[in-house]
Amino acid sequence: MKTHFNLSLLSSILLILMPFDIYAADFNGHNLSIYWGVPFVGILLSIALMPLFLPRLWHHHYGKVTLGWTLMFLLSALVTFGWQTTLNLTTHAIIAEFIPFILLLLALFTVSGGILIKSDAISTPKVNVGLLAIGTVLASVMGTTGAAMLMIRPLIRANRDRQHAVHIVIFFIFLVANIGGGLTPLGDPPLFIGFLKGVDFGWTVKHMLLPVLLSSILLLAIFYVIDHKYFSRQYGELPVMGKTLSHNKSIKIYGIKNIFLLVAIIAGVLMSGIWQSPISFEFLEVHIALPNLVRDIIFVIITITSMLITPKQVRAGNEFNWDPIIEVAKLFLGIFITIVPVLAILREGHNGALAPVVALVSDSQNTPINSMYFWLSGLLSGFLDNAPTYLVFFNLASGDATLLMTTLEKTLLAISMGSVFMGALSYIGNAPNFMVKSIATQSKIIMPSFFGYMKWSIGILIPVFIIDNLIFFVLF
Repeated sequence: MKTHFNLSLLSSILLILMPFDIYAADFNGHNLSIYWGVPFVGILLSIALMPLFLPRLWHHHYGKVTLGWTLMFLLSALVTFGWQTTLNLTTHAIIAEFIPFILLLLALFTVSGGILIKSDAISTPKVNVGLLAIGTVLASVMGTTGAAMLMIRPLIRANRDRQHAVHIVIFFIFLVANIGGGLTPLGDPPLFIGFLKGVDFGWTVKHMLLPVLLSSILLLAIFYVIDHKYFSRQYGELPVMGKTLSHNKSIKIYGIKNIFLLVAIIAGVLMSGIWQSPISFEFLEVHIALPNLVRDIIFVIITITSMLITPKQVRAGNEFNWDPIIEVAKLFLGIFITIVPVLAILREGHNGALAPVVALVSDSQNTPINSMYFWLSGLLSGFLDNAPTYLVFFNLASGDATLLMTTLEKTLLAISMGSVFMGALSYIGNAPNFMVKSIATQSKIIMPSFFGYMKWSIGILIPVFIIDNLIFFVLF
């Protein structure tokens, strides 16, 4: 009785603090108030502010803080919509969205952690540019997450003696974890969703080539200037020190068997998108398509296989541990649950609580404003899941892949560029961002806070995106 009273009291307090404008109604984006986004924003602000002002509390209890915001949403939903709707929302977010997400990350994290690339050479700015360029190219072949997990440790190890290495990791997130994935549907989830909706593989390669190339060249040039400055400050002029630092350029790769497992992961992702099967399973009212189930089982098998076949010395050489994936799992579980009402509102477009924002993408004649599609799809992708954000704007623009690839090709290009490129604006904008940050922190690199990172992203990326916007949507 006491427990029931406390639960009811807590739920009442939550409803008073969060003045939702609906009660006992079906859960749909048309009726949802913007206040339903408070728990999601609360998690974002906790990630942003608590490491700054309450670092010890956050470090030891970030999971509990995330759970608190998640319970705020769940209890409010329980009181407003009842237990059945709340259970359906939660199970769908976990089973259909979170589990495939975390299993893919787990497989990539485990497999890449079993590949050890060793070299005695200390990277110069030119070598770092080369490593970033390689990672950027790989991102469109094996996905931003795969390329990031494969390349981040070798890059950190190559710069192990650098006094200033934060900028290297930040540009790695910009290029390898985000922009590099823009060339093919394999590179980033939004483009893969477009591929599943009918956007030709070749269309993406053809139209995204120049934007990816231009943005990458600009960022690599900026990086070289910054890295040259830090390198010269530590070691002196490059022509003099280059001979001393590059005395041994031998590169050794261990755990080669894991490279084949990486290929298997890519094949699993492709298989789930291309294989169409009428067979599906239902668990807690969530429909699971057979191809998706097979894919997730493959990821689990690959993870276990990698652990079994990789020598312990290889993982020790990578300083491999499970902390980064555990941190990502705890934080993103809360994000995936609390983001549900935000995406529901956004999907309603002109009929939802975010209608004023959605209205910005078209003029009075309902003609698409491509610049606004670029900026809005991008800015929302910087803080929401970029895959559903892409889908929302894809459907707003018409939802017809054939029309978007022809008459509205500039609009589709704007949505594609914004969703992929601007995932680099924050740590949570794309799946590998936070993982890279966690691995860097594990490697004793003091990474900036949430807002500290955004100082870099806004200061460097926004000017690049302004150039992109001018070239692709204003001048030509």
